Parts: sequence; C-alpha cells; structure tokens
Amino acid sequence: MEQIVQQPMQSPIGRTSIASYAGFWKRFVAYLIDKLILSVVTFILFIPVLGLLGIGALAHEDVDDSVGFLIAFIGAYAMAIVLIIVADWLYFALMESKKGATLGKMVLNITVTDTNGSQISFGRATGRYFGKILSGLIFCVGYIMAGFTQQKQALHDILAGTLVVNK
Repeated sequence: MEQIVQQPMQSPIGRTSIASYAGFWKRFVAYLIDKLILSVVTFILFIPVLGLLGIGALAHEDVDDSVGFLIAFIGAYAMAIVLIIVADWLYFALMESKKGATLGKMVLNITVTDTNGSQISFGRATGRYFGKILSGLIFCVGYIMAGFTQQKQALHDILAGTLVVNK
C-alpha cells in the first residue's frame, strides 16, 4: 500500500500548502502509459518508412549489391533510433515544462514541480530526462529510490531538484 507523506511546500503564489507526493507505483503506471503512447506513435510513423525502404531495395536493378543495402539499412536504422530518442526527450521535456505533466501523469492526476511547487523549466525537465539514464544504470535503483525517500524522489528528481506530487 502506498504511504502518503505530507510536508509543507511553498506554492507559486506564496502560500504554504501541504504536498502529497506521488508514490513509486503511481509514477510507474504513468510511465507505462507514456511509453505505450510513444510506442504506438512510433509504430504508426515508422512502418511506412520501413516499407518504403524495402520497396526501394527491391526496385534497385542490382539486387546482388547486398553489402550496399546492408549499409543503407544500418544507417536508416541508426537514424531511426536517434529520432526516437530525440522524440522521447522532447515529449517528456516539453510536456513537463509546458503542461507540468506528461499524458500518463495527467491521467493519474500527478504533476512535476520544482522543490518550491512551481512549474519546471525546459532546462530542468531536460536534466530530469537525462538523469533517468543514471536512475536506470544499476538495476534501476535510482527509480526504486522513489519508494523509499521522504519526498518520494527518484535519483533523477534529486539531481534535477524536482518533485512529483498529486494534484
């Protein structure tokens, strides 16, 4: 069962309010929703591209040039991976800095704030996103920290100076 720790937090308009921090499981489900959304969009966008790549290879007169095709395919695959990473970063950083939450967080009524309860900047959201790499390095211990810290912060939240709170 998720335990809610309440602690005073400065709101953006200067009044002190009680913050209810979002726990590990709620954050995990929000992340799964976000990744599902991103996966569906990626699937819809990249299937036509991969189909065109295959048609282009078959339309080539010299089908025996398999090394050239392999190099082109590896290049296209690498470019797709880079585009997916950039889209993932922009989705999380823009949504958290402009809306305060990603679509998954919105569904579960949680938001990302700085330690004063204010909306985070794009730079802080970017730092939080790339801090997730560190959170996942050693058996995801950085993520698991959210279940045990007083303010339910994962490693990337601590590094970026952010909190994930219930609305």
